[in-house]
Amino acid sequence: MAGSALRIFGSPRRYLQGPGALDELGVNARRYGPDPVLVGDAHVMTMLGDRLRSLCEAEGLAPVCLTLDGEITRQAIAGLEKQLVGRDVSLVIGVGGGKSLDAAKALAVLIGKPVFTVPTIASNDSPTSAAIAMYDDNHVMIAVDRMEANPDLVLVDTALIAQAPVTFLLAGIGDAISKKFEADGCLAGTGVTPFGTRPLLTAIAIADCCYRTIRQHGAAAVTACRRKEVTPELEAVIEAAVLMSGLGFENGGLSLAHSLTRGIVKTRDAMNAIHGYQIAWALLVQWAAEERADEDLLDLMAFYREIGLPASLPELGMRNPTGREIDQMAEWTMVAPHLANLDRPVDPVMLAAAIRRVETLAGEEAQ
Repeated sequence: MAGSALRIFGSPRRYLQGPGALDELGVNARRYGPDPVLVGDAHVMTMLGDRLRSLCEAEGLAPVCLTLDGEITRQAIAGLEKQLVGRDVSLVIGVGGGKSLDAAKALAVLIGKPVFTVPTIASNDSPTSAAIAMYDDNHVMIAVDRMEANPDLVLVDTALIAQAPVTFLLAGIGDAISKKFEADGCLAGTGVTPFGTRPLLTAIAIADCCYRTIRQHGAAAVTACRRKEVTPELEAVIEAAVLMSGLGFENGGLSLAHSLTRGIVKTRDAMNAIHGYQIAWALLVQWAAEERADEDLLDLMAFYREIGLPASLPELGMRNPTGREIDQMAEWTMVAPHLANLDRPVDPVMLAAAIRRVETLAGEEAQ
């Protein structure tokens, strides 16, 4: 399909956001039948399990709660399925962070049922996506599976998200802020979206709005989250991080920033940084590779430091990176599938030079 003129737009069937949105879970689940399955980790089930059951039971449903232990592996998903043997299932509902939501998606695919996602943090755009990140027991990603369609409902209770540590919101901002420039790179280059087709202009517009929303409201949203308050700015940034970011990347494509994670996840200390922090730094490298002006990079670095995102490898956790380590990160990145999604060829030498430029500018800006 990649060589054809076809374009595909994928999105959740319905998106619901606001303080108290969780109270709508039972009403929406009832439309699918009486036997939903709730999937979450132990922390989420301890925190919200009773409330989730009550919301479902108030609508005449008989929910089953499953707890995901450890990594999201194929074996773990098979274990969840085994717990459902002999039960009727009408719907799978994932509640929590990206791991719980991906587990619910994977289970839904395995048993052939629709899925709802209910994020309790806004650390990435997994809730809206059809993608499923699969890992091994050592937390090494082994595959990105895909559902045939996006979730039937994404239910985002901003009052819950405001109570989560601000680190998660910052990660969501870091993951989302790159999407405009990755979609632009994909459109300018020869790459394709996760659907295997060329980007849609609709996705470019959504990704652009995502970036502008974050730059306009990001600082105020982070301040509100630190105070655990739901404000219009926090609502706007959550929408950008969860909905706009997801629509932007699935329909617009990814590029160099996300490609760099193939190198970062093998690199000393930086591998331990949360995904959104890695992407925030990687966007600076993409800008350097695109030969954007120093003033542009310094402006973005200043924004990062204003809100609390890393602008250099030391801020990402990697103290005193050596030249060899930078070269190695660039070489590891060459296996990424999104490198064609840029308006120029990418090779290890060019990429290592872009990383060094970012580190030099970040050092100058911090003085």
